[in-house]
Amino acid sequence: MSDTKSGFSIERRGLELRFRTVTLAAREWLAPDFVRVRLSGSDLRGFDSPGSDDHMRLFFPAGPVQSVEEMRAAPSREYTPLAWDEDWLDVEFAVHGDAGVAAPWAATAPLGSSIGVGGPRGSAVLVGTPGSWLLVGDETAIPAIRRFAALMPEGAAGRIVVETTAAGREVEIEAPVRVEWLHRGDAPAGSALVAFLDGLGPDDRVGDDPFVFIAAEQAIVKPGRALLERWGVETVNAVVKGYWKRGEAEYHAPH
Repeated sequence: MSDTKSGFSIERRGLELRFRTVTLAAREWLAPDFVRVRLSGSDLRGFDSPGSDDHMRLFFPAGPVQSVEEMRAAPSREYTPLAWDEDWLDVEFAVHGDAGVAAPWAATAPLGSSIGVGGPRGSAVLVGTPGSWLLVGDETAIPAIRRFAALMPEGAAGRIVVETTAAGREVEIEAPVRVEWLHRGDAPAGSALVAFLDGLGPDDRVGDDPFVFIAAEQAIVKPGRALLERWGVETVNAVVKGYWKRGEAEYHAPH
């Protein structure tokens, strides 16, 4: 590993764990299988998510609930907050088929439907400015990639690489570098990203003092960590995680 002191760090911060009730205010399809929804409600006052890779838990009750305990008993999934203000919160969902509880809700629930929001309970905040950037993920990582890309200064050295199923499934991501899209076709999710990471050698570093973010299906973790080793990147200054696990409807991404 490099013994050169990095110009940035990842600082972990605890947050007050709160549970909120919100309603579906708007829905916007950004691609045939990718939707952004706006949640609204006065309970969102004070909501905060200082870390680009934060996770909150969304609860999907079958009907009205009378208490936080009832809400917390409902099926739930973890998502990254995209943007918010005093009374609204935007969240993006990858929608593949009708499996699970969250994506079908995001795709089809009537406007005005209520769900619960819990957290985030903690943040990992990027402090300082990396010398370069590598942001890699599948559709589930797009909100976090959007947020990290917003931190990149103009003229930054870096690469953003996102995997999706096929051409025509890409979405717009604002960034000071070109966004590269990989298409997995009928291959298992993450396979195109694994091949991409395996093909990066020591001479393919994006620049000095890189911040590396890699998130997709759990199979991405091993090649992601191997890349850190090849590039001499300290694991404490990188994020490599499985956002979901094939065959498991409920999977807790590590915080």
